[in-house]
Amino acid sequence: MGTNLAWLGGLNQSRVLDAVRSADGISRVELAEQTGLTAQTVSNIVRRLLEGGLVREDGRATSRGGKRATVLRLNADAYYAVGMHIDPASTTLVVTDLAGHVVARTRRRTPSAQGPGRVIDALCRSVRAIVEEAPAPDRILGLGVATPGPIDTSGAVTPPHLPGWRSVPLREALEEGTGLTTVLDNDATAATIGERWAGGERRAADMAFVYVGTGVGGGLILGGRVYRGGSGNAAEIGHVVVEPRGPECPCGNRGCLETYLAPHAVAAEAARRRGEDGHAYERGEARTVAAYRRVCREARSGDPVALDVIAEAGRRLGDAGTALLNIIDVPLLVLGGWGVPHVGGLYRDALTEAVSGRTLARGVRRVRVETSLIGEDAGAIGAASLVLYSSYSPTVGGV
Repeated sequence: MGTNLAWLGGLNQSRVLDAVRSADGISRVELAEQTGLTAQTVSNIVRRLLEGGLVREDGRATSRGGKRATVLRLNADAYYAVGMHIDPASTTLVVTDLAGHVVARTRRRTPSAQGPGRVIDALCRSVRAIVEEAPAPDRILGLGVATPGPIDTSGAVTPPHLPGWRSVPLREALEEGTGLTTVLDNDATAATIGERWAGGERRAADMAFVYVGTGVGGGLILGGRVYRGGSGNAAEIGHVVVEPRGPECPCGNRGCLETYLAPHAVAAEAARRRGEDGHAYERGEARTVAAYRRVCREARSGDPVALDVIAEAGRRLGDAGTALLNIIDVPLLVLGGWGVPHVGGLYRDALTEAVSGRTLARGVRRVRVETSLIGEDAGAIGAASLVLYSSYSPTVGGV
């Protein structure tokens, strides 16, 4: 078969850099222990990383009885990435450093009614503007874009909630309009990658990510790699059927989780229980987002109607989460997306109760259920992380 030594060198370097990034300070000896590489190989790789400015030496570690080892840390300011999350309700742009920390941010309404051509022109202008705000515009690695799927292998998108978008060559158009190398992925998958990248040691384990935005999606990290499935549509937890006789879903099924948990569904159900017109809330509209956020705030304040609606959505999430974990058996489940703030704790508690009492492996281990570390901008930060992963961590696979 032979071995591609250049590829092997790149792979080993990515393993070392990923270990430095994940740790809060690590020595060369610890790097060799974690990666399984020889001390000489680690030393050579670290030298290259130091010369490239990606890693810095930062003092000495606690002595183990001999000479104190030098501590290595990621040099987060070495390079930056731009992340764009296109949601039917709004588009968020961020610039992050190598650690995934946001250094510039902007948000604007997505003018979806204007058609893809004008939207892309506006997005390109916004990218150029935020690049100028970055600490070092000449050290931008590229542009990552997170968008509702489906996405084909050429970078064309057909988002179901953006009218008029049919096989739009988004990646190609953005590269041409911004001059930046562009990476494109599903928003839920991007958020999963962003959570792992920015989460360091706390997100080093395999995990499932439940993304609540305009719709409900998911992502998987299995064996340290993003798992997309044969068609790139793995982990679509929003379309797990939780009530076979439930509401019709745009996917063609009935009673999918998304028909209970998506922001428009929550806003509509709260309106119906108050005797109002639930049909007034369509997915992606600004008033729907405002109504959903209001229901979330009311639930946290103890309003009985809002609490009942959120509790029902949480129970349905527990049903879907239990099914998912029975299949993939990961130790961590994370809730994120712009639909989670204000009610993340309520959903987390409902999901924890379900999986701790109903998953098949509950007697073997406890699954951790946590809310996202990167918050409401998970899609945009995840988009920037697509660039970082594709540049420095090819072991993630398929980005």
